[in-house]
Amino acid sequence: MPIEIQLPRLGWSMEEGKFLGWLRTDGDMIKAGDPLFTLESDKAAQEVESIDSGILSIPADGPQLDEIVKVGQVLGYLLVEGEVAPARSPKVAESAPNKSQSVEPQICVTPTHASSTPVLQHSGTPPIPPASPRARRAAKEHDVDLSALSPTGQGGRIRERDVLGAITSIRSTTGFKKVPLTLLRRTIAARLTHSRQSTVPVTITGRCDATALLGLRQQLKSITPSPESSIPLIPTINDLLLKLTAAALRQHPMLAATWADDHLLVPEAIHLGIAVDTEAALLVPVIRDVDTSTLTQIATQSQKLIAAARAGQLATADMQGACFTLSNLGSLGVEAFTPVINPPESAILGIGAIVREAVPLDDGTFAARDRLTLSLTFDHRVNDGAAAARFLKTLRQLIAQPLLGLV
Repeated sequence: MPIEIQLPRLGWSMEEGKFLGWLRTDGDMIKAGDPLFTLESDKAAQEVESIDSGILSIPADGPQLDEIVKVGQVLGYLLVEGEVAPARSPKVAESAPNKSQSVEPQICVTPTHASSTPVLQHSGTPPIPPASPRARRAAKEHDVDLSALSPTGQGGRIRERDVLGAITSIRSTTGFKKVPLTLLRRTIAARLTHSRQSTVPVTITGRCDATALLGLRQQLKSITPSPESSIPLIPTINDLLLKLTAAALRQHPMLAATWADDHLLVPEAIHLGIAVDTEAALLVPVIRDVDTSTLTQIATQSQKLIAAARAGQLATADMQGACFTLSNLGSLGVEAFTPVINPPESAILGIGAIVREAVPLDDGTFAARDRLTLSLTFDHRVNDGAAAARFLKTLRQLIAQPLLGLV
């Protein structure tokens, strides 16, 4: 009996995804674990693997490049030798799996990290030039014909920079060019709207002395390991702030609580999200167990996740489970801003630029100090202003004396 290849639910809230193309051709022998197709979910692009074996059958009227497909929709089939696929169009299963139910028995694919693999088309259709998922998204957004480009990638593959180079020649007679919304951008817009409608956000700001924090960072950079040891990964300012924020949340756990209608949920572990600016959109990978991890462990986690985010290789699980988020715009020169809460969390910390200023001393003289502005947005349903202010005061004190939060 033919095995249906259905679109899996890659995340609890996922209802649809953008089909980025098959990774195998019609008639290929597929083994369990082989990558089948690439899909852009509401989080990131991912390869999807088969959990069954058989001969791949791709229907002629199956999903096309950049087509939006629904959870449960039949994309193709796996057959045994001599078997024929059903003569019908792929469609959404009559009863799509409920979010709260397991969908494992109803699908034959599982997600893995995204990769840059040429998209192969059905037999009998004109071949689409091999191109990376990023190149295809850019071409779709800017109406660039991939077949008209000169590829510079290995094996005649079109890369994103090939598309971006062609975009410069595209002009609109009205002075404007229509840029279609990506699935990721639409998802972010929906989440931000939901955040605004489902929380009572209030933002408070506070300035702190970051001189000792910068001094500690310089000391860590200057550590010379012994010849027989490996060079440790040097924590960034963000890594230090993650650790200090976790220490402050341990003293004020309600700032990490989640609203659940008739009760609040206070997490036992401190998992912190970090906002990462990528070419596609703002993504928020999660650093696990920050309060119990060493600085080196935090630095290792953050470096790996930030690199994966910018390469479009974050798994859905990498962006789940945070109880609090940090968003740093300091590198862009922003000193204070109003960050938006990332549901279901109830608070987010905005980190501004560190600015050197002349600070008056008790004896009437001035001293140069490095000052940092923190912007805390919190859900007033979960915490009152005084509770949020106490958390911010604790964090400012830990930043001024960072060793207190690192021991």
